[in-house]
Amino acid sequence: MKKKVLSTILALTMTASVLTACGSSDSASTDTAEQTEETTEAAEETAEEATEEEATEETAEETAEEATEEEATEETAEATDVEKPEKITMMVDGTLVTQENGRDEFEAAWEALTGIDLEINQPDHDAYYDQVGQVMASGELPDVILLDSTRYTSYATMGVLADITDIYEGSDLQAKVSAAGNDALIEGIKIDGKLYGFTPTRGNGCVTYVKKAWLDNLGLEAPTTYEEYTAMLEAFTTGDPDGNGVDGDTYGVSAAGFIGGEAPYINYLPEFYQDAYPGFYQKDDGTWADGFTEDAMKEALQRIADANAAGIIDPETLTNGTSDCRNKFYEDKFGVFTYWAGTWATNLKTNLEANGLDGELVALEPIAEVGNYIERIAPVWCITSACQNVEGVYKYFIETMLDGADVQMLWQYGVEGVHWSTAAEEVCGNTYAEGEFHMLENLEKEGTQYTKNHLDPNLVLSPLDNDPGQDAIAEEAKSAAELFSANSVVADLPITTDAMQQYNGDLTTLKNELVANVAQGKITVDEAYEQFESQGGAEWSQAIVDSLNQ
Repeated sequence: MKKKVLSTILALTMTASVLTACGSSDSASTDTAEQTEETTEAAEETAEEATEEEATEETAEETAEEATEEEATEETAEATDVEKPEKITMMVDGTLVTQENGRDEFEAAWEALTGIDLEINQPDHDAYYDQVGQVMASGELPDVILLDSTRYTSYATMGVLADITDIYEGSDLQAKVSAAGNDALIEGIKIDGKLYGFTPTRGNGCVTYVKKAWLDNLGLEAPTTYEEYTAMLEAFTTGDPDGNGVDGDTYGVSAAGFIGGEAPYINYLPEFYQDAYPGFYQKDDGTWADGFTEDAMKEALQRIADANAAGIIDPETLTNGTSDCRNKFYEDKFGVFTYWAGTWATNLKTNLEANGLDGELVALEPIAEVGNYIERIAPVWCITSACQNVEGVYKYFIETMLDGADVQMLWQYGVEGVHWSTAAEEVCGNTYAEGEFHMLENLEKEGTQYTKNHLDPNLVLSPLDNDPGQDAIAEEAKSAAELFSANSVVADLPITTDAMQQYNGDLTTLKNELVANVAQGKITVDEAYEQFESQGGAEWSQAIVDSLNQ
């Protein structure tokens, strides 16, 4: 039976006392999210084009181009009744350019465009949600925060996030999203008809990349079935796929954990999970079930355990972060990596080449047993209930993120002269003519070029006007994005109930421990489900299912 995937609500570090303390602010996220508001045209087009003296002379006939920034802002405030914030605090993950990659320059450029002081809290990407939990528990919330879909629904239900439904309805941003045909994507993140955040892009998802040089060195074709897939992994592990003359010094595949830390949880090892899902999902008949309790999950665990015992999975998979996997991939330690579609296809290629390796990758269509990759619900930018000026933050932060102009350009590509340029020059071996848009060399990774900033130009819900970067998007990125789009299904938005809030933290912890122990061969699949029963997992699971089916 075809399943509609529903993301499991992860364990939250929220206590009962925090529910009242969370009238403050929030923060955001990686990969992603990995995730500006629209300055009025008057405010953006004025002060640089007229002096205060000229503006005074124009009196009642002065236009936005002829007014000073101060006058334009005052007129806009009167027309919209929206107070412009003096300062906005935000929390975001590593999907925004990091400190090492020019974040200070991004911050300065955003402040110059909007006239607003921006304070950025950006924890390490792999530890982002640990920090989000601590911020939530402290009650010291920022004005805006980037959240994955599970935390978005949970925190919205807890009253931590501001309801922006009425602000979004009828706004310029809604008009742009509607014109681009993307209304359904925003409708998809409403909770009981209410909107508690905005996602500027589609969610994207992961495809499986295979090093073509490794296939060629061993005379292999790209796999189309699980049997072919595991045979390839075995050949990559026991043979000499990297051509260094040594057999058995590489691994077939690696991942950031045997089970993902956020929805959709199975996206880094889809070939092993196949039709299994470790969380709650809605069946075709509309009823809910916990996929962890089903035979499909037991079979998936056995596949993972067998593959790990055979040595074809990197033994450090349990403790890997995504950055660990990327670095190992660039160092030719394993040959198969399931990672994000789109611009990451270029990132992987260029980083391999920067290490003197062949960068050509084969993006696999889902093997027969997988059927479809899963597109996650995109990370959501949320204004917290602690924010003192929700409308102002919406207008000047959220809306401007897709303004079609300078602010969106900043979110998509970064800062001119730091992240991109149109100067005649050579960058990483590529020659560009005067006026030709191109990305600059990565400040942190010598020999590689940037591909984007926070917003992927392939995924935005409203395109940048006359986007100069479209011609600069590499063919492998376009191809991987198209392959994923044609072979994926969108995950359902997670929901929460009182029972889920009460039990799912402990339940998720128990599930993850059992998956890890089975994968490492510490216990059998049967023993895992005996422990699931004896340690309360089955009871918690059923309580949640019952609450979902009421």
